[in-house]
Amino acid sequence: MERRSIGAGSLTVGAIGLGCMPMSWGYAPSHRRGEESLRTLHTALDLGANLLDTADVYGPYTNELVLGRVLRERRSDAFVSAKVGLRAGEQHVVADGRPGYVRRACDASLRRLRTEVIDLYQLHRVDPDVPVEETWGAMAELVGAGKVRALGFCALGAAAGPGAGRSTDRGYRSTVRHLERAQQVFPVSAVQAELSVWSPEAAWQLLPWCAARGVGLLAAMPLGSGFLTGTLRPGAGFEPEDVRARHPRFTAEAMASNQVLVAGLRRVALRHGPEVTAAQVALAWVLAQGPHVVPVPGADRAHWAAENARAAEVRLTAADLAEIAGLPAAVGAWD
Repeated sequence: MERRSIGAGSLTVGAIGLGCMPMSWGYAPSHRRGEESLRTLHTALDLGANLLDTADVYGPYTNELVLGRVLRERRSDAFVSAKVGLRAGEQHVVADGRPGYVRRACDASLRRLRTEVIDLYQLHRVDPDVPVEETWGAMAELVGAGKVRALGFCALGAAAGPGAGRSTDRGYRSTVRHLERAQQVFPVSAVQAELSVWSPEAAWQLLPWCAARGVGLLAAMPLGSGFLTGTLRPGAGFEPEDVRARHPRFTAEAMASNQVLVAGLRRVALRHGPEVTAAQVALAWVLAQGPHVVPVPGADRAHWAAENARAAEVRLTAADLAEIAGLPAAVGAWD
């Protein structure tokens, strides 16, 4: 698989990563299978999708424990991306950027992951009660201690309204201000933000900042939380614990309206061969946004991980990209 560099070229990863969250958190609980999660991880590593993205809050904790079972055998094959800064309570998740908590959380993640070092440690959310410089400084100390190799930052954008179009500022200006402050303390190696055909704003708001500094952009939700795969049926519903059950883009009406996006991706896919899927075109679009962009699609089945990894072989033409750019904006606010 093609390799991509992040952090001013100091780190290299496969062109496609693997988001591990669906294995333990966020999506349909009935689909979670421990052994299948292990197969998914091994498949991704076998195909060169070596960036494995997790967080202590996923589960909480269970996602890291699953990864730890694989890393115990294949640590040298993997690039481990973990996160800190969110704590899961009984009813809600809260930000916690206190330096003492950051240090304790890192040690706990290392134990669960069964590794001596985390390749990329990301600040999941900025704690509004703690200056970002203090949190980032504590994370930088972990680099100095040899527990972490590089630091990343998860961007949180504001929602665009249903009729907002594709030029809306989704709030990434606030993220850039935090990045500038953090950069004064210790280099930012990667920024993770939602980026997909139906949520392209990070390509305009964040990618220029990253590209100018050699900072990698990890594209979260590049398949639109599964919608851009074309496998979700409008009106089919979601399990109560699935985050999509409460999301306005996943109402039956919005999903029906947004089928035009999937149809457009399928048209492009057909031009590249009968085996190419809409999901692979969606990932190829993300890859085409720049040499430091790495899509990190979630997967909880080995065959999805394999399909995603093969998207690195799809090369979109200028005509393909123009057709995708001409697709209508997605219906439904995204928050």
